[in-house]
Amino acid sequence: MITDEFAEHFADEWIDAWNDHDLDRILSHYADDFEMSSPVIIQIAGEPSGMLKGKDAVGAYWARALALIPDLWFELVTTLVGVNSITIYYRGARRRLAAEVFHFGPDGKVLKAFAHYAR
Repeated sequence: MITDEFAEHFADEWIDAWNDHDLDRILSHYADDFEMSSPVIIQIAGEPSGMLKGKDAVGAYWARALALIPDLWFELVTTLVGVNSITIYYRGARRRLAAEVFHFGPDGKVLKAFAHYAR
């Protein structure tokens, strides 16, 4: 079970890592073979399924995204806690609302992540 303390710490650290544009720190939250799903993967990585697997593939995608949006800044709205997952609800690029759902393994690393964006 995810505790409120773990969820708050994860959300704060995740937001700070993105706002610092620190790719190594961002990736440190994830298992080596984690899976990521996002409609932005289709646009930036050119992957029609919208899914990538592994730190190498997702890291390359995020590096490209950070280069394309040098003023990227996230603002945490709230964190929602599940059993083995949390959802971070935040304002992202261009003040657009977003939510990312993170499923965790027993080591506290993200196994799967699903990004959702307001239209």
